[in-house]
Amino acid sequence: MEVSQILYMNGGDGETSYANNSLIQKGVMLKAKPILEESIVRLSLSSNFPECVKLADFGCSSGPNTLLLAWEIMDIIHATCQRVNRKAPMFQVFLNDLPGNDFNTIFRTLPSFYEKLKKEKGSEFERACFIAGMPGTFYGRLFPDCFLHFVHSSYSLHWRSQVPEGLVGESGVPLNKGNIHIAKTSPHNVLKAYSDLFEKDFTLFLRSRSQEMVPGGHMVLVVMGSTGKADSSSNQSCSIWELLGITLNDMVLEGKVDEAKLDSFNLPYYAPTIEEAKAVIQTEGTFNIHRFETFEVDWDCNIDDDMSNKGYSFGKPGRGKYVAMSIRVVTESMLVGHFGKEIMDDLFERFSSKIEEYLEVEEGKHMNLIISMTKNG
Repeated sequence: MEVSQILYMNGGDGETSYANNSLIQKGVMLKAKPILEESIVRLSLSSNFPECVKLADFGCSSGPNTLLLAWEIMDIIHATCQRVNRKAPMFQVFLNDLPGNDFNTIFRTLPSFYEKLKKEKGSEFERACFIAGMPGTFYGRLFPDCFLHFVHSSYSLHWRSQVPEGLVGESGVPLNKGNIHIAKTSPHNVLKAYSDLFEKDFTLFLRSRSQEMVPGGHMVLVVMGSTGKADSSSNQSCSIWELLGITLNDMVLEGKVDEAKLDSFNLPYYAPTIEEAKAVIQTEGTFNIHRFETFEVDWDCNIDDDMSNKGYSFGKPGRGKYVAMSIRVVTESMLVGHFGKEIMDDLFERFSSKIEEYLEVEEGKHMNLIISMTKNG
């Protein structure tokens, strides 16, 4: 089945929804905010600043973070325009994700979003903002030529357009047997297949956005990354996938998961190194890099906020559950499509325990890349 049909965050607003389990992503957005603000201010002060700013968020998902970004961008532009005595523009905001994304949950929150705009910024500001969904893969064109002034993507570009080809040997034996992603036991060809696909996908993303953006348009990207090649045991963003793979292997040994099913499953995910991402940008050649930085967040980032919001305390043993749920809401659609829905609760209970054990002896951290660029011309 095509990745575009099965990759989407859990919808709705229930216990296992992305909307209720996306505080880690919010923490990442807050860490990235200074660079986002710098880029937006630079756009606001440009000599060819438009009367209507067209901006797109690629991989918007659904939940409180989706409209938070739009609010932040409009707030920064509004404040900058006031400071330099420039008339604030109108806004067209395009929210992009794959067709399986729960756009309806986003649209249901728009009335309260507009009401907040009216209350805090005035009725004129409310009438100057227009928000629309744009379903489709961002590995290809989605907008007309020279259309967008600002492009943003956070925690989406580490997802690949497909599972890499070449993960099965000539004899039909899976090369990544027993793993669901790059792991310490994965052969080099598996790493190369993932790395090559990242290069192809990211090039296509940049080329598509280059055609859609106006000359001088701004882009800020936040993506999970790695400090070294992904066959390194120091790659924390892969360790969590190794733990999920180990959990599935345990279920194979108990006869709860078919071994062939496990061996044929590989996540369409790759966290690039700084060097890999920078090389693709430079080779593609149509963007000028202003900032390229890295930062880390804990696997259990914002857990205290989660406990407060949900009105209960996990205590120390609850970190595993919190982290496991953050992974469940982004991977369940793919796992259900391959292994079936009936094992999900058992799988993530076990995964929660694995994470708890891991965090007792190791630090769990997600390494992230943030890139601020402008289109040449």
